Amino acid sequence: MSFTGFVRKIYDWIIGLSGNKHALVCLFAISFIESSFFPIPPDIMMIPMILATPKKAWEIAGVCTVASVIGAYLGYVIGVYFFQLIAEPLLNFYGYLEKFNDFKKLYEEYGAWIVFGAGITPFPYKIITIASGVVHLNLFVFTVASVIARGLRFFVIAWLLKTYGEKMRTFIEKNLGWLSVLFLILLIGGFMLLKLF
Repeated sequence: MSFTGFVRKIYDWIIGLSGNKHALVCLFAISFIESSFFPIPPDIMMIPMILATPKKAWEIAGVCTVASVIGAYLGYVIGVYFFQLIAEPLLNFYGYLEKFNDFKKLYEEYGAWIVFGAGITPFPYKIITIASGVVHLNLFVFTVASVIARGLRFFVIAWLLKTYGEKMRTFIEKNLGWLSVLFLILLIGGFMLLKLF
């Protein structure tokens, strides 16, 4: 099976799931774990759910935001209490451990902006939540930056899909192959950006 065929099956499954009574619970779980260790962002589930049920766009965005911020606390706790056991191997897995000390200095000065930037971009948010705990970023600053960034990201997506829903759905379904490749490039690119610090 080709990558495009695989993505088409996942997309069709998620569209089917969006009508399921447990769809929001699944979305909550994915949004929660993505903020601390799961590699795939909740957008991959959120977008087809909103396209299938545009009347629930704000509810779906709200679930993503709340779950993502709560999950961010798990990442923060991992950074504070389980750095050697969990965070260090995760940072090593993402190829980030060697330059982490340099990053810590930047983090102490620009922590809120780093959290905000990672929260609205494809940058791996889990790295930022864990790093926030490692450097003991002020929890209030961390929370405010997370709420604003994740809320902005998910509610802007919801607004775009609610406003241009059918056109967006047609566009996505017509161009799913290259969009999935673009998504994969953005995901990999986010991880590659980590190596630049």
